[in-house]
Amino acid sequence: MSRMEAATREVAALEGLGLNDLRAIWRERYGAPPSLRSPELVAMMLAWRLQAQCEGGIDADMRRALRRTSAGRGQPTPNDGTRLTREWKGVRHEVTTLGDGGFVYCGVRYQSLSQIARLITGSRWNGPRFFGLRAEDIGT
Repeated sequence: MSRMEAATREVAALEGLGLNDLRAIWRERYGAPPSLRSPELVAMMLAWRLQAQCEGGIDADMRRALRRTSAGRGQPTPNDGTRLTREWKGVRHEVTTLGDGGFVYCGVRYQSLSQIARLITGSRWNGPRFFGLRAEDIGT
């Protein structure tokens, strides 16, 4: 049996499995499963990964093309009223987002998370990275 045939059978076996079973398969193969609650979506993600493994994954040229395509999109912004928390040197810091793109920290309004991160740390930081908002910092 070829690798593709084996992958096709594995993908077919995912159909109808419950969320807990899908998460167990994910955990066994890839580590911590995604925190999604939709078994259909987890099954689709597992199917994609199985097929990608069979085909050798995404090559460097495709990764570069995907980065270029998504480069102009920017990072998603949190909804108005979202509370961002970060512990720094044993102190918990909380920031509330505003609908106009601003932020409130310790009762003072700031234009950027980077201003707040610099105030907290005393050095320059990328604000979204400091507060864990960037995708590459989350582990995706």
